[in-house]
Amino acid sequence: MFREIPRKATNGLGMLITLMVLSAVAVERLVSAIRSEAPALIIVMIVVLAVLVTAFAGLFTVNPNEGKVLILFGKYVGTVRDQGLWWANPFYTKKGVSLRVRNFETAKLKVNDSHSNPIEIGAIIVWKVVDTAEALFEVDDYAAYVQMQSESAVRSLAQTFPYDSHKEGEVALSTHPAEIAHGLQLATSDRLQKAGVEVVEARISHLAYAPEIASAMLRRQQAAAVIAARTRIVEGAVGMVENALAMIADRSVVQLDDERKAAMVSNLLVVLCSDRDVTPVVNTGSIYH
Repeated sequence: MFREIPRKATNGLGMLITLMVLSAVAVERLVSAIRSEAPALIIVMIVVLAVLVTAFAGLFTVNPNEGKVLILFGKYVGTVRDQGLWWANPFYTKKGVSLRVRNFETAKLKVNDSHSNPIEIGAIIVWKVVDTAEALFEVDDYAAYVQMQSESAVRSLAQTFPYDSHKEGEVALSTHPAEIAHGLQLATSDRLQKAGVEVVEARISHLAYAPEIASAMLRRQQAAAVIAARTRIVEGAVGMVENALAMIADRSVVQLDDERKAAMVSNLLVVLCSDRDVTPVVNTGSIYH
């Protein structure tokens, strides 16, 4: 596998000044040789000028957050990361690789979750190149590779977890965004490591049931919400009834036998647990007659 080799280049500004001075001297000598009609000197000066012109091709710039990969006749030589104007062998092929942070959003993928429910899911992947040699030489097109492998990681993640949690403590796509984002980042990092790419952040940007089951799942969610709410209401009502009976007994407001306690509990639970206003009924007689 290729690994990035740091490479130092010659100061480009100093080399530019040197080449310009040498070119001016060579031109002046060539003109003098032409005037003096010295064929040998003319040929030498033409060769020198050709060499100097070729040397100018060795100048290159490195922008901030960029790396220049140097290749000599198909062989990787090294990478220059220091920004500025530099000079290197003019026969080097110099390929720029951006080291800036980039991001993209995957398409909305239709997959089955771990409970075989069809869902739609999309993600945002934030990434950057950390090894220029791997990015250029290990894969054909590292940007396209990042996109394809990220979508593969999203599919794999969606098939690993359920959309909703059905058990206490179960990690689900819709209820545990931090855990899901961490898992997605690890999955994409593992796939993109060979391309010299680091995943800075990965998070779910779109999550929904597939249209064909969305209405059914909505009804199920509503039913689950109603059951959970009713359970909390009943638990609270029972606690309030217990407190009421205890306060009546402690303060000796009235002596209640078991039958009257049962009636009181029934009435209180009806009042507290009903989902609509209760109509009071005034009993002027006795519960025994």
